[in-house]
Amino acid sequence: MADNIITPEFRGAFVSVFKASGMKGQPDSAKKFSVRAVFMPNADLATMKAQAQAAAQEKWGSNVPKTLRSPFRRNEELDNPVVGVPDDAIVMTFSANEYRRPGVVDANLQDIIDEAECYSGAWYRAQVRAFAYEQSGNKGVSFGLQNLQKLRDGEPLGGRIPASKAFDAAPSEGGSKTAGGMFD
Repeated sequence: MADNIITPEFRGAFVSVFKASGMKGQPDSAKKFSVRAVFMPNADLATMKAQAQAAAQEKWGSNVPKTLRSPFRRNEELDNPVVGVPDDAIVMTFSANEYRRPGVVDANLQDIIDEAECYSGAWYRAQVRAFAYEQSGNKGVSFGLQNLQKLRDGEPLGGRIPASKAFDAAPSEGGSKTAGGMFD
C-alpha cells in the first residue's frame, strides 16, 4: 500500500476543502473535497512519481496498462486549463470523499476555520496518498487528499480580487454614514 507523502509547494486552484461538491453538470456525481494543485515547472515531483508507479504496480503487477491515465498533466493539455499559471506547469487534482474531510492548517499548524482563507492562488502543500483505479473503462493513478497546509497568500486566480484591492479609499466628506453613526 502506498505511503502518505508531503507534496512540494503548489498554487491552489478550485479549492474546495470546507464543503464537498459534485462535478459540474453531473448532479448525481459523488461529492468530494478537492484542490487542484498547480506545480511550477521547476518543482521536484520525483517522490510523487515513484509513489504513483508503486500504486500502479501494486494493482496491476508487471501488466501496467499502456493506456494508463497519468495524474501528472501539463496545464496546456487540460480541457479546462488554469488561467494565470504557466502552460508547462503540472496540474493535479487531489480529492477526498465527502465523509472524509481533510484537515486544514496554516503555516504555524493552527487549524484554519475561515473558508475565505483557502482560495485559488494561495500557496499550499498537501499530505496525499497515491492509489490506482479502474472505473468505467478508465484505468489510472490518482492521489487522495489527506490534509492541506496553507503556506502563504498569493495573487488570487480566476479574475476575482478582494474588495480591498478593487476600490480606492473614498474621500471623507462627512456625508457618508456608517452603521455606528447612522442615528446621530
